[in-house]
Amino acid sequence: MSQPETKQNLPNIQEALSGFLQLVPQDQQPLLIALAERMAADRYRSWAGRVTDPDKQKGLIACGDREDEIARRIESLYPNAAAIQGNIAATTPHLSDLTRSLFEPLSLDDQFALQAQGERLGAATWRSLARKATDPEAAEVLLSCAPLEEESAAFLESLLAG
Repeated sequence: MSQPETKQNLPNIQEALSGFLQLVPQDQQPLLIALAERMAADRYRSWAGRVTDPDKQKGLIACGDREDEIARRIESLYPNAAAIQGNIAATTPHLSDLTRSLFEPLSLDDQFALQAQGERLGAATWRSLARKATDPEAAEVLLSCAPLEEESAAFLESLLAG
């Protein structure tokens, strides 16, 4: 996975999350990412409560809905997704602390920029996983997540562009 260009003062999401991915068996890593997608959905909804422009609020809520949809699609690939994610959460108990520590110190605009970086990384990740998938249906599901990530990245970037 290649790292998108970032503002120099922003944390590197790929670097920060790579340690967590290594704690989980490779075949379960998409479920770890799905957990992170759900955290991102909550973050988007929190941001929607912090902005006053109704169009920005709707856009942020739509981004959160896309994050939940990505997680739902990935979870649908695993018959025991909830149980596996429970084990993953036990193995990676500090994941929510990490994401919180990455975002909280930043201004809202920098949080948007960091999340956009994460969305671009997510799109690249789903495409990479799809290329490696041996099941064509799973590959299609993985690949279907990339445009959702890119749509959210584009929305965030539009907020930053003014």
